[in-house]
Amino acid sequence: MMRAHDEHTPPLDWLLEPDPANPGVRYFALRDLLGRPADDPDVVAAQAEVMRTGPVPAILAAQAPEGYWVQPGPGYGPKYRSTVWSVLFLAQLGADGRDPRVRRGIEHLLDHALTKAGAFSSNGTPSDAYHCLWGNLVRAMLDLGAWGDERLARAVEALARSVTGDGYDDYRKSGLQGPGFPCAINGGLPCGWGAVRVLWALNAVPPEGRTPAVEAAVQATVDFLLRYDVARADYPNEGKISPNWFKFGYPLGYVTDVLLNLEALTEAGITHDPRLDDAIALVRAKQDAQGRWKLEYGYHAKMWIDVEQMGRPSKWVTLRAMRVLQRVGVEAAPV
Repeated sequence: MMRAHDEHTPPLDWLLEPDPANPGVRYFALRDLLGRPADDPDVVAAQAEVMRTGPVPAILAAQAPEGYWVQPGPGYGPKYRSTVWSVLFLAQLGADGRDPRVRRGIEHLLDHALTKAGAFSSNGTPSDAYHCLWGNLVRAMLDLGAWGDERLARAVEALARSVTGDGYDDYRKSGLQGPGFPCAINGGLPCGWGAVRVLWALNAVPPEGRTPAVEAAVQATVDFLLRYDVARADYPNEGKISPNWFKFGYPLGYVTDVLLNLEALTEAGITHDPRLDDAIALVRAKQDAQGRWKLEYGYHAKMWIDVEQMGRPSKWVTLRAMRVLQRVGVEAAPV
């Protein structure tokens, strides 16, 4: 029997229970919180449920036979139902990247959204290449098992070099103003959202793809993110710090929150740095008496299907927070 509404269920048990509306939570909890391997029978069964019920089959049902959503091409618009967002959300919701429909979606983006220099772009040309989109798509494709395609390897290497500037000059034609994360959308200032997405993407590169350029970019990105106050998110901006940094949500589009910054940094091995302490305290302060976190940000009525309810305890946000706390060795029990 489901206990999704039993407020006395411990948080981990809550995440592990069968849930037809959000089956991906159980899949990721088994894998990430309990450390079960990919071939564990429970993990295999949980991912099969992801493909059978909940948001993933709803997204796949809207796909054209050619592999795109809504219209062919680079797939950035309309938000949040087009090809870019559908592939991102499939990855984040636990879809099986071996499914032919998922593979067709990835192929469509590799064919239409990747520039000759290896940047993912919202219009397929260098002019609209931004780190947030580029990092998002690299991370999604790696999570969906697309490593092995030389186009993705080229995108990874170019992404790394766009951070350091080593051998990558195509940023001069794009929204990237140069190495160090300057972005045209951020008035030419370094962009914290873009930097988080770059680190999140490069974290997922397998060992055989971690070239010197990738390693240098990871270190440069970590250094940039820790140069500022992670809890305050006081990264360079044109006017004021975006309030979206402090709203925890799911799935994740281009908006970045403090929790994703912590996820990326801790995944990169930064787990006992005092510069994270205030941000971890912020995460814990949002935990309720039952050990859960609320959904504060989402894309309701904009996706093919809504994910959870705004303002209510969220399994997805709770999963994200518990991942971070586990990595830093902090007990996830309510404060």
